[in-house]
Amino acid sequence: MLLLDDYIKYLQYEKRCSKHTYVAYRNDLDQFVQFMNDSVGDFDIKNVSSKDIRRWVMSMMDHGISARSVGRKISTLKSFYKYLMREDVIDHNPAQLVNSPKVAKKLPTYVREENLNQLLDLGLFPSDFTGSRDKLMISLLYGAGVRLAELKNLTMLSVDINNFTVRVMGKRQKERIVPFPKEVKVFFNDYLEKRVEIDGNSNYLFLTSKGEQVYDKLIYRVVKMHLSMVTTVRKKSPHVLRHSFATHLLNNGADLNAVKELLGHANLSATQIYTHTTFEQLKKVYNQAHPRS
Repeated sequence: MLLLDDYIKYLQYEKRCSKHTYVAYRNDLDQFVQFMNDSVGDFDIKNVSSKDIRRWVMSMMDHGISARSVGRKISTLKSFYKYLMREDVIDHNPAQLVNSPKVAKKLPTYVREENLNQLLDLGLFPSDFTGSRDKLMISLLYGAGVRLAELKNLTMLSVDINNFTVRVMGKRQKERIVPFPKEVKVFFNDYLEKRVEIDGNSNYLFLTSKGEQVYDKLIYRVVKMHLSMVTTVRKKSPHVLRHSFATHLLNNGADLNAVKELLGHANLSATQIYTHTTFEQLKKVYNQAHPRS
């Protein structure tokens, strides 16, 4: 549909959403169109009612789709019809009256400080190119709290080794500068020495052994393999290291707004989920202070 195509271009070029985001939105909209075609035949996307959308929601719930996924799809429709209103294609948003199903809040998974210190301090990485690269990747995922896509797309010019900062391009092409631990400078220098032997001409910082840009599955595999050495947490992903970065900062007294800026969050509410994980620090204070603890 032309209106759907225009909306995706709007997300891509005006809102500057990531490919992952606008592809997910397109999939949600295509699923809604398919549902409407199957249930009522030919229809006009501009004349959809709130009742139509609620029937789609009930159908998804009946098919076992999670409340979180259903909520995201409703948000997609709300955004799409808001766009159509802005373009004067329609005069009301039928999705606005549809409520998302309640979702049980899950606390972010994180790795304990002592486990990550063990991983980075006890010589668990090989001394070859791959080991140096993997140690630097994990050090930046945890030490700077960068996202997987941000890490993957770092270039040789992204890093200011002497000032201990890295320049990352976040969601919607928002750039930010993030500090990293001073010890990481040693990891950088070690990796860069070995990187020249692979491909000294590539602009990307992190390369495969064939001199190509690292890819998502490789980064996931590296993180899972090394976290498995030091922790039994079920989830072992790059984002868990980002969760650990935020949680440990807050546990050690960092200001919530400062953590928000370091993470590149647009809204404080996205950062506040990490305040729930500071219970360990509260428990420590309790055990030290309460006479009966």
